[in-house]
Formats: sequence, structure tokens, C-alpha cells
Amino acid sequence: MNGEYVDWADARIHVGAHGLHYGSGVFEGIRAYETPKGTAVFRLTEHLKRLKDSAKILYMKLPYSVEELRDVCHELIGINGLPECYVRPIAFYGYSELGVNPGPDHPVDVVIMSFPWGAYLGDEGLHSGIRAKISSWQRVDMNTVPHVSKATGVYLNSMLAVLEATRAGYDEAILMTDHGHIADGSGENVFTVKDGVIYTPDLSASILPGVTRDTVIQIAQDLGYRVEQTSLIRTDLYLADEMFMTGTAAEVTPVRSVDDQEIGPPGPITREIQSAFFDTVRGRSERWSQWLEYSTRAPAEA
Repeated sequence: MNGEYVDWADARIHVGAHGLHYGSGVFEGIRAYETPKGTAVFRLTEHLKRLKDSAKILYMKLPYSVEELRDVCHELIGINGLPECYVRPIAFYGYSELGVNPGPDHPVDVVIMSFPWGAYLGDEGLHSGIRAKISSWQRVDMNTVPHVSKATGVYLNSMLAVLEATRAGYDEAILMTDHGHIADGSGENVFTVKDGVIYTPDLSASILPGVTRDTVIQIAQDLGYRVEQTSLIRTDLYLADEMFMTGTAAEVTPVRSVDDQEIGPPGPITREIQSAFFDTVRGRSERWSQWLEYSTRAPAEA
């Protein structure tokens, strides 16, 4: 926290922090995986660059460089001794005085946490797929709140959607724009497969440009699939041959139904991309190994 290592039980912020009252913070979700060469953080630098960009959109100046944050992430993973973990950097306007306008000299607090976190949507969801529901809550428009910024306040929109879905017995929500186009899940990007072509909403749908989304697009194209970034409507999901959702937390999770319209068990394209993704992040494949940033030295060869 703010340049010091603090025990989990001792981590505190002031109750007057601007970010607590007004949602003025930015964050990232990053995974570190256990591999044969040691702990590898997946696309750490890209995540931290996005954190910096998110802060810039909120007129927030981070007190640390991307390089400094990257070094601390590696150090923290080593100190906690977790071979596999989730890493959560967060920066927010701290305590100075109450009022919506933080002003140019308002302090910015920076915290990085690491902790174990399994399959976000459950092991069964990763294997067999999840049930999703179109939410009655619409995705915040890009000119209302900039969704390109991974800002804490934006996630109230996601929280309402996923609460509605899970209270109704579904696993996840899918939000639409006010123009009736598919946006994303509460914390995931959406992909469909139809006649061998992969489709995903483009950035005009007020979506976060996900790091895992970009990863999957590159993997799919390298595997020979055509990927179209375009507008999708509700019935495109109902009539999809396959569907999956992506995110750092969700990784690559198949979707087996939307609004009780059965899509079916995970299909061959979903399985191939999911397998390539996990082979990459766990160091079993060298094809996309440039995305792995190791926190520990590789074990010495005998």
C-alpha cells in the first residue's frame, strides 16, 4: 500500500476516501499461473499499461511508473509465496476533503493485492458451460461513463446485472446497449461462433477492451479462424452454434444457454481455443510464450 508492504489484516484506508464515496478509482485483474519454469504472470505489462490509461481518462496521475508497478507485482507474489494467484492493483483518489471534484492536488492511493482465486464461474462452468441471462439493466453508454477505463464506479452497472441474473437462478448476466446490441457480461467479453466464424462485439458497444479478449482473438486467428468484431443482437446469441465468455477472472468459459435458449455443450472451436489458452498460460506451449512474465527463476537444469 502506497510503497509499503502491509499484512492483509492491517490494510486500511480512510473512511473519507474520495474513491469510497464517489467510485473514483481504477483497477486491474491479473492472473499468475504455476508453470514448469516457475510462476508466470499473464500479460502483466499490458494490464499495467491499461491501468495507466484508465487513470489518465479519469485525470488521475499515478505516483508510480508501469515499470515500478510491474516490479512490485513480482515482489509481492514472491513475498506471499503463492505459485498461482490473482493480482489486483487498484488506484483511487484518497482522503483530502469531501466533495465530488477531487482537484489537481488530491492524493492518489495505490494498492496491490495478491491472493488465491480459483475458477471465477466455477470448475463445472469451465468444463460444461454456464447459463446466462440477458439483463434488464443496459450497459452504460460510452458518452455517459467511459467504459474503456476500467473504473471502479462503472462496476455498479455490472453488479446490478449479475445480482439480477444470479437471483433468478442463472450463472451470469449479459448486458445490452441502449440501441439493442450485445455489449458484454458483468465482467467478461462475449464471443459467438456461427458456421465456423467467430464473432464478438466491437468497441462501439461500450465494452472494455479486454486483455483476454485480445488474447483469444490473436489465438483464434493464429489457429486459422476468421474473427469478426461487429454488432450483435440478442437472437445472434440464441442461434449461435457455440458461445463463450472471456476475462482474466473467467478465463475462457463456455456458455451453454442464454435466456433458457439452449446453445449446447462446449463445441469444438470453443474447446480448441480454451485448450490453447490454458496451454499458453500454464507454460505448456511455446507458441504464445511472449505473454508470460516470470516472477521466479526457471529451475536449474540437472
